[in-house]
Amino acid sequence: MIRVTILRTAGSVPREAGTEMRVSADGIWGTIGGGALEWQAMKHAREMLENGARRAERTMPLGPSLGQCCGGSVTLLFEAIDPETPYEETGAPLWIWGAGHVGRALVGVLGPLPDYALTWIDTSEDRFPAEHDGHARRLVAVEPDRLVRHAPAAAHHLILTYSHDIDLALCHALLSHGFASAGLIGSATKWARFRKRLAALGHSNAQISRIACPIGDPALGKHPQAIAVGVAAGLLRGAERRGARAG
Repeated sequence: MIRVTILRTAGSVPREAGTEMRVSADGIWGTIGGGALEWQAMKHAREMLENGARRAERTMPLGPSLGQCCGGSVTLLFEAIDPETPYEETGAPLWIWGAGHVGRALVGVLGPLPDYALTWIDTSEDRFPAEHDGHARRLVAVEPDRLVRHAPAAAHHLILTYSHDIDLALCHALLSHGFASAGLIGSATKWARFRKRLAALGHSNAQISRIACPIGDPALGKHPQAIAVGVAAGLLRGAERRGARAG
């Protein structure tokens, strides 16, 4: 597999430095944008796979020669890597608890974004999809709540396991540990029951209210991909607001 990374940019360009994509003989993951630029990058990466080249660097002007009107240029780094090499964790830590339909949809939507570094947890390896695109670090834990203490205090969490008992244990562990944000999949009835049980475990109403339930945008529907799109939109809007306050 070839990793293509934007090293430097000049002028008007579609993506920023640090953006990466990965190219195999018959697939791509991620995007460096630019249409024709990306096509030429894929072509060069596959030529490297054919001839066994390990590393190359190319500066590509985004002008008439590529049929683009951006007017800038990008310098691309091409590197041969192991297909199992995970994406560099440069974004905010986001822990996804559960590898069912919604968990898989969330990793599919959020994984390619540079804003988050994903950790994906479930109770057994066979609950994950067989394909591993490197977008998330996978962890197996028979008792997932015992992993919470290893999560950064500034991590975001999405809880969507196959078990209400596991979900509750994770909520309890997170409220005892600390987090940037947390969301729980479920209905209003489930959340009402959870609130009572978490209060009985010693958590205040203010603490419990930091967990969002349900997750996503109900107006988009309950299909796993619709939930994932709503969750991603909410996370990105939150990141934008935090960035504006910091600025």
